[in-house]
Amino acid sequence: MKDFTYMHYGFIGLGLIGGSIARGLRERYPECVITAYDKESASVEAAKRDGIVNICAYEIDRVFSACDLVFLCAPVSCNAENLPLLEKVLGEDALLTDVGSVKEDIHSHVRAAGLESRFIGGHPMAGSERTGYQNSKARLLENAYYILTPTEKTPSEKTDFMERLVKSLGAIPLILSAAEHDYVTAGISHLPHVISASLVNLVKEKDNAEGIMKLIAAGGFKDITRISSSSPVMWEHICMTNNANILSLLDNYMETLQDIRRRISTLDGRATYDFFESARSFRESFTDVSGGPIKKSYVFYVDIPDEPGALATIVTLLAFQQINLKNIGITHNREVAEGSLLIEVWEEKEIRRAQEVLSAKGYIVRIRK
Repeated sequence: MKDFTYMHYGFIGLGLIGGSIARGLRERYPECVITAYDKESASVEAAKRDGIVNICAYEIDRVFSACDLVFLCAPVSCNAENLPLLEKVLGEDALLTDVGSVKEDIHSHVRAAGLESRFIGGHPMAGSERTGYQNSKARLLENAYYILTPTEKTPSEKTDFMERLVKSLGAIPLILSAAEHDYVTAGISHLPHVISASLVNLVKEKDNAEGIMKLIAAGGFKDITRISSSSPVMWEHICMTNNANILSLLDNYMETLQDIRRRISTLDGRATYDFFESARSFRESFTDVSGGPIKKSYVFYVDIPDEPGALATIVTLLAFQQINLKNIGITHNREVAEGSLLIEVWEEKEIRRAQEVLSAKGYIVRIRK
């Protein structure tokens, strides 16, 4: 394979993940060439204006024949549909990968197409509730696990090549089989999204006419259901292609719910305590890696006085220290913290800097775990 700097990269799909990888490549290898296609041509044209993409493709045709590495970045079912089109024009020495959340499905299509020796499945375990190229960031992959699933026929040197490329983008490569990947992600990504959406729909259906549940859902409930804002199209595709693993773990989860229901209904306080203590203990053993299938958010709360200019003062203090704010809002719900100002930043180190700056001025800062 060529040096990363002078390679020609292709993207079929230029949404959040595809756009973020393309931005990362452009930032680190400014001399590379990037060709991109998306069914929403406006995304590709915007990337061209941003200087990320060199060549806008309006079809999956011979414009991709010059690519050394092609990323399939459409929803998982669409990647399978696009594969035959790409197969016709893929260069003889080109390497093919994808970024889908389900791996066995695309691997089966790759086998059928006879492309196993040229394919390495990929899944960057990073994301955001916001979708589309307009929300892509070069730093989205930094410190995130990037799972690679080579086939049995993938040459080891090509797998090594992908590992090095992933590392160069700031991500952490992890090699798994396609089957292992799908079971693992069903448990830590796919099922949580199903549960999150079901909780939101439950509140929607059981709320009273005045919408009191929705009104006070700004605290813990909003935090644990944040991922329900993700693309419904993407999650339809995931559930239809990884259904066996999701259903198996969903059945296990329903058994867990029945177990805690029994403990509560029989007023078994000790068993109920053990249920929450077990979860708390295991949760605290998790490694603090910034990237994941459910992207970690860096949020802190600040007590502010109810007076004119209070918000502007805090924002100004942080701006003078070059602390980049991702989101800011007022929370009137005191379930999570006593403070009423919620601030989200891009990196963990910015939380610590913000805490130092604001604490020095007498503000009380509480960091969300």
